[in-house]
Formats: sequence, structure tokens, C-alpha cells
Amino acid sequence: MIAVIYADDYLQHQVGYGHPERPARLTAIVQALQNVPWRDQIRWLSPNADRPIDAYLRWVHTPEYLEDLAHLCTKGGGWLDTDTPVSPQSERVARLAVQGWLDGVDWVLDQQEPVFVAARPPGHHALPDQGMGFCLFANAAISALYGLRVRGLARVAILDWDVHHGNGTQLLVESVPQIAFCSIHQAPFYPGTGHPHEKGCCNNVLNLPVRAGSDFSHYAKLFEQQVLPFFQSFAPDLLIVSAGYDALAADPLAQINLHPADYGTFTCWLRTLGCPLMFGLEGGYHLDALAQAVVATLSACLN
Repeated sequence: MIAVIYADDYLQHQVGYGHPERPARLTAIVQALQNVPWRDQIRWLSPNADRPIDAYLRWVHTPEYLEDLAHLCTKGGGWLDTDTPVSPQSERVARLAVQGWLDGVDWVLDQQEPVFVAARPPGHHALPDQGMGFCLFANAAISALYGLRVRGLARVAILDWDVHHGNGTQLLVESVPQIAFCSIHQAPFYPGTGHPHEKGCCNNVLNLPVRAGSDFSHYAKLFEQQVLPFFQSFAPDLLIVSAGYDALAADPLAQINLHPADYGTFTCWLRTLGCPLMFGLEGGYHLDALAQAVVATLSACLN
């Protein structure tokens, strides 16, 4: 079995006509998963909306940012930056996304069953004092810290395979030696961060920029020679995947040439690490390709 954490409330973060980070992303994923031949092996879970998370948000975000975001949404919405709109429900939905990611940590640790958190808005660009790049709260960083501080894990790893560097995640975890962060991302590209010389406080950061036009062969080499050895050496008690799917050839926002089945292969390789695996949705904006890549990811967890 594999668990999928989802709620229709995640559709209520409204971003306006034409914005790529739209509710239809989740609708496409859910419909695809409801029609796979192995759909009876999917355990659908709802996020715990009653979980208190204020303290966890303050681990990574400033009180001023949390207050400003809530106030902006209460006033009817607006823009955090030129890419990141919020609507009246956005702050509540972003909190529910954090709750879903934390539920994912609990589920994979308690049930020893892979979990995919189909939540939005995404989080890997969110900074301590600023939402940016479609992201409001730092879902992956909060989840990793939760694994350490609440669940008592010794080491947590994060793999960010979104096509954009997870600048917010890196900033928030690079000074924590018990967290290892690896990002494979197109460069030069938004947000302009993620250079190979950035190693973190204790060689716990591995940035792997790839050029536009890179394909599966490039990624396969990186996994074999760098990603898997990096995590094998770290020996995490939990691996969180910031699962963005905008490195797909069909994606309108980037220029990497992966295909949906490639993510199934990546997942098979990650399973060889022998640690619990949790996936949380980040980017991915071509609806059909996104949905099929998620299907490939979950299928690889079952086989």
C-alpha cells in the first residue's frame, strides 16, 4: 500500500486566471490516481486540520511575515512578489499544506508505508520573511525539523528534484548538521541560487546544477555518482523528496527533457537507500505530464 494525503481544501488557494500553479494541478493528479489499475493499493488520507502548527511555523518564519501574510489574506488577498498571489483562503490552505506534510512524516514513520502529500501551495522557495516563487510556507524544511525535534530522528535528508533550486529549503537547513539537502536543478535559472560550491555547515548540502536540454542520461549519472553516495554516506532515518515535476520535457516553465517514467526510475533508486520515503508536491505545470509522473513515482513505491 501507499498513502496519499489530499483534501479538496487545497483547491481553495486561488491564484487567478493563467497562473501556472493552479488548482487543476491537484485535480489532474487525483483523477489519474483514481484510474490506475492498482488504485485499490492507494490509501487516501485527509490532513489533520486540527494539528497546532504555530510553533512549527515560527521555527523557520518570522512573526512579522506570518502576521503580514494573514493580514493580506484577511483583506482579500494580493501579491507577495510578482509571481506569488494570495487570495482570502490562501493562508489557511498553506497552513493545511504544512499540516499535510507533517502528517506525511508521522505516517511514514509510524506505518512504514511510503506517502505522497498532494498539497498546495508549494514551499521550497519560501524564505523566513518572504513568500516567493509560488511558495508561502517552507513545507520541506518544517517537516525535516519536525522529524528531528518532535519525532526524535537522528538524521533527515531532503532531495529536491524540482527543476528550480530550493533556495528557501537550503537557507533554512544548511546550518543544521542533522539535515542533508541535495538539489538537482536547471542553471542558470530562477531563482539564481544553488551553486556547487555551497556545501552547508558540515558538507550537508549538495547542489547539482544541470544545463537546459539535459535529459535522463544526465540525471542517471548524477544519481549514480553523487546523489546516492551522498545519501548513503549520510544514512538518513527519513528521506523527504521535494517532488517537483517541472523538469519534464512537456513542462512550459523549464527546459529539461525528462519523461514521466523517469521519476519511477529515480524512486526505485531512492528505495535502495533503505530508509522511509515521503514525497511532497512542489512544482510541475503540464497537467497530463505532471499526473503521469506522479503515477510513475507511486507505482515504483509499490513494485
